[in-house]
Amino acid sequence: MSMQISINKTATPRQKPADPGKLGFGQIFTDHMFMMDYIEGKGWHNARIVPYGPLTLEPSTMVLHYGQAVFEGLKAYKTGDGRVLLFRPEKNMERINVSNERMCIPPIDVEFGVEAIKALVKVDRDWIPDAEGTSLYIRPFIFATDPYLGVRPSHTYSFIIILSPSGPYYPGGIDPVKIYVESKYVRAVKGGTGFAKTPGNYAASLKAQAEAKELGYIQVLWLDGVERKYIEEVGSMNVFFKINGEVITPSLEGSILPGITRDSVIHLLKSWGVKVTERRISIEELYRAHSEGKLEEAFGTGTAAVISPIGELNWSGNKIVINNNRIGDMSQKLYDTITGIQTGKLEDKFGWTVEVE
Repeated sequence: MSMQISINKTATPRQKPADPGKLGFGQIFTDHMFMMDYIEGKGWHNARIVPYGPLTLEPSTMVLHYGQAVFEGLKAYKTGDGRVLLFRPEKNMERINVSNERMCIPPIDVEFGVEAIKALVKVDRDWIPDAEGTSLYIRPFIFATDPYLGVRPSHTYSFIIILSPSGPYYPGGIDPVKIYVESKYVRAVKGGTGFAKTPGNYAASLKAQAEAKELGYIQVLWLDGVERKYIEEVGSMNVFFKINGEVITPSLEGSILPGITRDSVIHLLKSWGVKVTERRISIEELYRAHSEGKLEEAFGTGTAAVISPIGELNWSGNKIVINNNRIGDMSQKLYDTITGIQTGKLEDKFGWTVEVE
């Protein structure tokens, strides 16, 4: 796909945050955004970088009524020598097309999508924080724009990328999280949209997450929507368990998101000679492994946290503490390795990073 990206820089740059420790996540946005339009019969066109600002939508815009939208999430990192690195951005663009296909949205050329990300990051390069643990979060998203009330795929779409400087996910060090095992609500089933990164999946999870929060739990561990027994994923993360030396993660069967950090963890573990198995694992099997002293570590994987150790699970009032509520050696090694590659501190033996020049 060959398309020029026009650039219209803002005449009124925003004040950049002075304290990287107060950035938080997804609260501050940079000066510019990328936009591109789709019209049926014409295709994707009018690629441009413009000042960040409000969107004008008609009240009848289809995404507001029928939820036809997808999104992605990745980060840019500043290295010690001032370079800017992206982590496997082509995988995000490949995955957005998987989501697009499921949601009846026209695909984005993968190579052009990566170039659009690089172009926008280059324009707002000065917004990338360089303190330990900080990054520039990148949010590409696509939504239906037809002004029409009727259930059908839209004929027009907008593809937008916005950027947000983000602080350390663990400002005080990596602390294991408490997870509530959800038995009442269902997030996704095979044949549904669980494998797609679409807003409706997250809206469907809010009720369970709110109830878990009232009980003192940060995240929800979802079980399968049919038998309510097989482990799927944790909120916004994939999940792994180290049982008797073997690392087990739920297999991709259409109801959970194929995480890019998940894939990176599997590659790393196999390169270290660790046995990794992708299969169905029930909550009963997990609790049995704990009672037998075989459950050594549990952790989630995702773009925001990279590795999030799990210290406690609560399933129907039955609580278990994992690894004495401490981060395990494997979880720590995975975190150090992936973040080391992302920030250029460690050699990238897999060719995962892409430099923004």
